[in-house]
Amino acid sequence: MQEKTPIPPKPVSEVWRPDLVCLPKLSRARLAFRKFGHGLLKFISWICLRITAEGLENIPPRGPLLIVINHLGDADTPAIISSLPFQPDAIGKIELYDLPILGRLMDWYGIIWLHRGRPDKRALRAALDGLAEGRIIIIAPEGRYSLTGALEEGSGGAAFLAYKSGAPVLPIVVTGTENESVYGHMKRLRRAPVRLRVGKPFQLTGQAEGRKEALNQGTERIMEALSSLLPEKYRGEYS
Repeated sequence: MQEKTPIPPKPVSEVWRPDLVCLPKLSRARLAFRKFGHGLLKFISWICLRITAEGLENIPPRGPLLIVINHLGDADTPAIISSLPFQPDAIGKIELYDLPILGRLMDWYGIIWLHRGRPDKRALRAALDGLAEGRIIIIAPEGRYSLTGALEEGSGGAAFLAYKSGAPVLPIVVTGTENESVYGHMKRLRRAPVRLRVGKPFQLTGQAEGRKEALNQGTERIMEALSSLLPEKYRGEYS
């Protein structure tokens, strides 16, 4: 029997910039930029992707709402956000802040920056404050784009936010957004076929013995919700 190739451990942010971690203020300038950026993202996604969407009727019209997504490649977030009827807040890795141009654009949009693999209490508090204000926040529980092309083990951050805030959880998955597919199609001047599916919102309820067990059960529930929307080959750890 052929042995499985071991998957590298989840990344840990090497930079530490807690001064950048906060809930973005929704100033008039930021709201205007978000509206412009949302339209621009729709246009770019239309040029690069051919998105087929299912279940859009399951999207609540307003928050608070915690959107959980799978993570296959660079096009995941553009494909999902461009398909939403609103401009959500998003949790993003702190490393993106230093990217030329893109980092500035993301910061102007307003990102809750996160130090991955570290107990980033400031990021969690910012997200909880956003949900308390009725905002809609996107998070990828896997913590990175999948190295296997299928679901990897989820972390407990999304479950913590869902339990602590009481906000509904909305699972959204995409397939066809793998970098080799999207960039390969772009090189041939073709639009990459992408499928997006929106599940039904749910809330994490129930009792567990201890906080750790509750987070484990909540994470399992969230990842199973994502898995149920995916074809078998994308289910990975949650097949």
